[in-house]
Amino acid sequence: MTKPAPLWQNIRDTLYSEIAQGAWRAGARLPTEAALAQRFDVNRHTVRRALQSLADEGLVQARRGAGVFVLPAPLRYPIGARTRFRQNLLSAGRSPSRRLLHLARQAASAPEAQALGIARGAPVHIMEAISMADDLPISLARSCFCATRFPDLDTALRATGSVTAALAQMGISDYLRKSTRLTAQTADPVQARHLQISSGDMLILSEAINVDISGLPIEFGRSYFVGSRVELVLESDGPAPFVT
Repeated sequence: MTKPAPLWQNIRDTLYSEIAQGAWRAGARLPTEAALAQRFDVNRHTVRRALQSLADEGLVQARRGAGVFVLPAPLRYPIGARTRFRQNLLSAGRSPSRRLLHLARQAASAPEAQALGIARGAPVHIMEAISMADDLPISLARSCFCATRFPDLDTALRATGSVTAALAQMGISDYLRKSTRLTAQTADPVQARHLQISSGDMLILSEAINVDISGLPIEFGRSYFVGSRVELVLESDGPAPFVT
């Protein structure tokens, strides 16, 4: 005889079906634990386990002091020869925004120097920012640029909030993705706080080098994407040929 599914599983299945059918749309707040416990005639612990199961699947997110909210479907984020944050989000029907965390000039570390083709200790601009889709954090990024080549880039970055727009002010009207390296890791407490997730949640680390049309490196970036919110799609177009 088949054992009946546990109560929390039945609650999870019911809420999952309601979300799938549109009863609870992206951004909507689910009823409180107390309300759900009353609806299903169970204790709050049982409700909490059902909600945690939905959160583990990337369907909902608990926000401290605010409640549990339905998350949008994972964002399809193409990575190809010309990867642009704003264009990717607008193409997906999402509203792009960035929140600047840190912008400073400092000495290049060994990995940064190697990626940019400059001497270790050479001056670089470092920008750290949170990238958001419809005001929901999807990635925590750190970008590095050669300050000798682009001495005023920090001013342009602060004014525009956009890497593409800032580089255009520096005379770089187009740039290409040379390489992308993807690895998986878990979020530490600082990353979790910035990304509004739990410590230990899965992240996708993208390490990328962008180059100008002649093939010279202009940006080395490390972006930590929230695994449950983004689908990284590697496109097969490959980098466009360099103009010599």
